[in-house]
Amino acid sequence: MTDRTALVTGAGRAAGLGIAVARALAAQGHHVIVTARDGGQAEERAAVLRSEGLSAEGLRLDLADTDDFARVAAHVGDGHGRLDVLVNNASCMPDFDTPSMLDADIDYVRTALDVNVVGVWALVQALSPLLRAAPAARVVNVSSGAYQQIAAGADYPRQVGAPAYSFSKYALNALTASLAATFRGTDVLVNAVDPGRVDTHPELGVDEEDRPAAESAVWVAWAATLPADGPTGGVFYDGERLA
Repeated sequence: MTDRTALVTGAGRAAGLGIAVARALAAQGHHVIVTARDGGQAEERAAVLRSEGLSAEGLRLDLADTDDFARVAAHVGDGHGRLDVLVNNASCMPDFDTPSMLDADIDYVRTALDVNVVGVWALVQALSPLLRAAPAARVVNVSSGAYQQIAAGADYPRQVGAPAYSFSKYALNALTASLAATFRGTDVLVNAVDPGRVDTHPELGVDEEDRPAAESAVWVAWAATLPADGPTGGVFYDGERLA
């Protein structure tokens, strides 16, 4: 088994970005901890990777259940002693059809922030000793182009769609920059990646702008394996810095 370990959240969907990222990292020699809210589903996905000759295990992890993160950290620490890569891919989009900020359901806003920002923050806290124990750890937060609606501020020409989700991804990018500053002086690099429009729900049909999850996974894996002099605190799309 490789001595490099990666943990990928939100990897339970067979056609999802999370499992595509897990596969990409495993193909590069990482032992991948595949996580999902359903532990059985996580192990099913890990078993598929193992059937492909890759190194993987499944683990239950729900970003909304921050009280359980100590167990997750203990599992990783006891089994591997360190964590080389953390990919925060798990996310929720509770307000896909909400057309504006003023139409936002505040309960949806809380849910989006709890999962997409607070959960990520708490997980990095819980795993930080294991990240510091690695020789060159990388943290990648999966963002979304939706954040640009918020970043544009008053210059945005339309109403902000999916406002809870969009605002949470904007906040996630800010968290990314702050975590990068927090890890300054260590070998831990923290970046966010906008994966673009990804075809993760084939049962709903494919839009012209969508691309296969494996194509976007390449760029998440790129940020997860940056060299020592690589960037930190940025938001990237296909390797190009957006912010």
